[in-house]
Amino acid sequence: MTPEDFRALFPALRQVIWADTPGAALGCLPVVRSLSAALDSWLDGSFDWTAWDAAAGLARERFADWLGIDPGGVATLGSASEAVATVAASLPRGRVVVSAEDFRSTRYPWAPFHDVVEVAHGSDGLRVDDLLAAITPGTTAVSVSHVTSHEGLRLPLPALRDRCDEVGALLLVNATQSLGVLDLEPARSRPDFLVAHAYKWMLAPRGSAFLAVRPDRLDLVRPLVESWRTTGAPLGYFGGDLVPAADASRLDTSPAWLTWMGTLAALDVLARLDPATVDRHATGLAARLRERVGTAGYRPFAADGPSHIAVLRPPAGVDPRALLERLRSRGVRATAGADRIRFGFHYYNTADEVDAISCFLIEEAGIVPVSGDRPVYG
Repeated sequence: MTPEDFRALFPALRQVIWADTPGAALGCLPVVRSLSAALDSWLDGSFDWTAWDAAAGLARERFADWLGIDPGGVATLGSASEAVATVAASLPRGRVVVSAEDFRSTRYPWAPFHDVVEVAHGSDGLRVDDLLAAITPGTTAVSVSHVTSHEGLRLPLPALRDRCDEVGALLLVNATQSLGVLDLEPARSRPDFLVAHAYKWMLAPRGSAFLAVRPDRLDLVRPLVESWRTTGAPLGYFGGDLVPAADASRLDTSPAWLTWMGTLAALDVLARLDPATVDRHATGLAARLRERVGTAGYRPFAADGPSHIAVLRPPAGVDPRALLERLRSRGVRATAGADRIRFGFHYYNTADEVDAISCFLIEEAGIVPVSGDRPVYG
């Protein structure tokens, strides 16, 4: 699928420049239509709830096929924190290394069960060398995000894998901010546990998440809360002994039906994309933005990494939140924090959109751009 074909699946892009996929993806036509059809059938009474209930299991198979892994190693859950907590509660108490500024769903679930070691961030964000140095003998697990949404840093997973192997530590990777847009190369990074909430770069409705467990680690993990899903297929409802499924389906939680109907449609779209091509496209756009606004005093976090998320510290005197509101008035959607503004680029974004954003940011810094271009929306 070409970028133009992909872009045509997102009608909102006729009105907005959407650089806020790190927060949530735009509505994708096949996904929204699947939800609409489900709602219509619910309203007129023609729906089959057993078909809705089967959607998570079908999504497991499509997700596994998409990544080239065994579906028996994939669990379906409702959120990233639920997936991380499932692993954290399963492992014997030990030393777990996390990034101090990582997303809380990757950090917090470990605290009740383990001794957590937080790697501090410098003024320009997390240093990979500091993270690697913290992984010492006696470390039980390392829990990281493949791409940090706060800084846009893309961690070198093969290097982390090698360091974990050196000390005998397990590696959990939260790929919520990368899976669907970056080439994860699971065969090279080989995480013990891979977590992804699908409502960002994977284009799904919020409420569907995956936990992929390496086959040789499956015996380590047990359900966070046993339920009627724990026994695996064929599922029963009443009475009987608790006999957990032999594969990762024993970790499943009860699915939000409509969410998983939308997730099925999203996976069908993703299966039509080439991961390496999408990776180059999105990371190239982020690099283009960082380069164009650098001379205007915008300092990027994680400037050296091939990331699709560009997080910028504005020049002195430019308030990020006020800047965000002015961007909105021009039809540009992004996210701002106290000292930074974040832009994320998917396969549906274009170089013209990046140039429009760059032009506006340069103007806001008080520099007249060479080009007469202006943002194309708003």
